[in-house]
Amino acid sequence: MPRIFDNLSDATQLLAALRQTMADAERVDFCVGYFNLRGWRGIAQAVDELAAADAPQCRVLVGMHRPPDEELGAAFRFSTEPPVDNATVLRRRKEAAAAFRRQLTIGGPTNADETALRRLGQQIRCGRVRIKLFLQHPLHAKLYLVRRGDPNLPLVGFVGSSNLTFSGLRGQGELNVDVLDHDAAGKLQEWFDDRWDNRWCVDISDELVRIIDESWAGDRLIPPYHVYLKMAYHLSRDARAGLSEFTIPADFGAELFDFQIAAVKIAAHHLNRYGGVLIGDVVGLGKTLMATALARVFQEDQGAETLIICPKNLVSMWNAYREKHRLLARVLPLSMATRELPDMRRYRVVLIDESHNLRNREGRTYRAIQDYVTRNESLCILLSATPYNKTFLDLGSQLRLFVAPDADLGIRPESLIATLGESEFIRRHQCGPRTLAAFEKSEEPEDWRLLMRRYMVRRTRGFIEANYAKRDNGQVYITTPDGRRFYFPVRRPKNVAFAFDPSGADPYPRMFSPAVVNAIDELRLPRYGLGNYIAPKPARRPTTAERQALDGLSRAGVRLKGFCRTNLFKRLESGGPAFLQSVERHILRNHVFLY
Repeated sequence: MPRIFDNLSDATQLLAALRQTMADAERVDFCVGYFNLRGWRGIAQAVDELAAADAPQCRVLVGMHRPPDEELGAAFRFSTEPPVDNATVLRRRKEAAAAFRRQLTIGGPTNADETALRRLGQQIRCGRVRIKLFLQHPLHAKLYLVRRGDPNLPLVGFVGSSNLTFSGLRGQGELNVDVLDHDAAGKLQEWFDDRWDNRWCVDISDELVRIIDESWAGDRLIPPYHVYLKMAYHLSRDARAGLSEFTIPADFGAELFDFQIAAVKIAAHHLNRYGGVLIGDVVGLGKTLMATALARVFQEDQGAETLIICPKNLVSMWNAYREKHRLLARVLPLSMATRELPDMRRYRVVLIDESHNLRNREGRTYRAIQDYVTRNESLCILLSATPYNKTFLDLGSQLRLFVAPDADLGIRPESLIATLGESEFIRRHQCGPRTLAAFEKSEEPEDWRLLMRRYMVRRTRGFIEANYAKRDNGQVYITTPDGRRFYFPVRRPKNVAFAFDPSGADPYPRMFSPAVVNAIDELRLPRYGLGNYIAPKPARRPTTAERQALDGLSRAGVRLKGFCRTNLFKRLESGGPAFLQSVERHILRNHVFLY
């Protein structure tokens, strides 16, 4: 009676029986529908120990070479399938090689997998293993034949449902039986040999060696530059997608520079995928024109109308852009947002100029805009050359206009979590680690760079000069859409000297007399250095949150006091009245602080 192997227990595991049978074997033949390269790990050692003197000692025949959609199409085709020809064989051979290559991109690499794959490559190189692809028709058979030196049991077969994969050999519910009868086993060998020698059975051993050598399992060292390129490729995924997905309206072609066109396309991808984008280019790079082009892209692609919210002094400018570029939009002064937005009809796109004004999430204007965007599920375009002012929460507040604080972002503040530990982070902050609320707990710049890479498009003059500009005798220029050259101005600081009366009649030198300078330099400025007044032995032990706040005071004190003194000197240089006004305001703030 044959034994049954269903992989449901150690005693019925096909892999264990196969290894045991191969222990004293000379050669083996495998015919499987699917072959997982990493599944070779289970039998690699046993193949090395095969005793036959001539090669190959192990032959593997793989039958299922078509992708699932092609198999489905063939099954439901009205006409008969055309016969196999050389062109079909070549195409299917390339498809199979690509499928094996994709196998090694799935899942994380392990040391055990790397060792097994290298061993498979070496076994193929020395001729011990040959692997063929049967291409005449789909072959879903699973057959394992083991030829032994035992005269009483020269050939053992295993027939059933197990492929040469992890799950097939040792997992899931399979059904296999061993074939020990001489006549039956011999017929199985003849069946295998007929297909191995078929004219449409092609050897892919060399392709598999190349695939292994070019993968993470290869034994050659990867140049650091190639690692850099791969990281850059994946980090630029959103940018590359935007450049290929969206088209700029034709009437903008004569106005936008190449760097602006790229920014609009990348921003369009962010807006379409994440629901919002922050265009944060520095002053002078054309954020207004780029935002107008971005709104037109969605107007033409999705029929979206735009609500433009901006400071009152920019209303006339935005109305001019709206009319010039035929933008279906309404311009609303920021000061009227609280009054108008609750009853305003839906606009699919909301564009907010000078979005850094919306840092206070408790303000009425902020809540009115946030409620409108959320209620209408509007896409949000933010414009600001200075999105970050004092803390990273400035960025978080602007993102909250269109990102729910508890939404799963798929990314985490890794630097903060690495510092605290994941369990301590969740215990202390009581929020999901992959949320905007989690990022708002972090003061690590790297965490915010990770987050803003998803939502912000920002370039500087230096970036434009390095990536888009050309040089002419040392001068840097970019070409306008109509072919004219625009030269970047060269900034050369110069000292301007002027004379004054040192006798005392001139008030200007008196403002910089040692008495005034020393008075400013000796200011204690306790409001900016509260860390200097922490009790060394407090009566009550501070809580964790209080300790974190106290540590922050100690770090910020020196910087803030220096910043305050610098501002006072600047005001002094501007003139006596400006300096006195700053001193008066400083005194007033001290009174408010004490109150």
